[in-house]
Amino acid sequence: MSQKLLIQADHLHRYYGKHHAVNNISITLCQGEVLGLLGQNGAGKSTTMQMLTGNISPNDGAIKINGISLLDQPLSAKRELGYLPETPPLYRDMRVLEYLRYCGLLHDIPKSALNNAVDKVLHRCGLETMQQRLIANLSKGYQQRVGIAQAIIHEPAVIILDEPTVGLDPIQIKEIRELIKELAKDHSVMLSTHILQEVEAVCDRVHIINKGKTVFVDRLNVLKQYENKDLAKGASLEDIFTALVNQ
Repeated sequence: MSQKLLIQADHLHRYYGKHHAVNNISITLCQGEVLGLLGQNGAGKSTTMQMLTGNISPNDGAIKINGISLLDQPLSAKRELGYLPETPPLYRDMRVLEYLRYCGLLHDIPKSALNNAVDKVLHRCGLETMQQRLIANLSKGYQQRVGIAQAIIHEPAVIILDEPTVGLDPIQIKEIRELIKELAKDHSVMLSTHILQEVEAVCDRVHIINKGKTVFVDRLNVLKQYENKDLAKGASLEDIFTALVNQ
């Protein structure tokens, strides 16, 4: 039995003036999958993420989230999404508990269910001891956890994370990667990164883009078998990635 398709984005294009930032990219994400959108800085990852979350519109192409057209039924489609942009959308003068309750109300969680929803994400994101702390006083790693908590509080089918470990120290990176793997048990996850090791650590499948175009889409084990006449047999993933983006 085939897995349910939760993101289906077909032939996306996005221009900024004459700059073709995203050029004919198609993306799929299945239920229970972790997909890594991998590319160097400036490859078009964030623009693609912003289109998939409805923050900007494609100049051409179609996007469905859990079978719902993001362009025709944006409110219904966005209810299926949880989104953490590269800069978490935090109110630094609020306490963690206060902020998450506010986010729950924004997602139309009934007041009768709000306490349970907040308690659940506090536990899942390891924030129980931080709930009375001001967000401004948290470390960057804990602020990132709060950002993930707001993205999952309404239990969306799909979680989209834009560069979720950027700027974190090695211990924080490891903790966030473990959290992503835990979330993938109940949600489909798509994350963008320019770090190959991040994809290796948490993703089932990789979608590599360069200069706004797709250069590779498949499972990691297939990427490891990629053949190129300029690469030595048994080349590292780093070498393969470099060859793909330079071809």
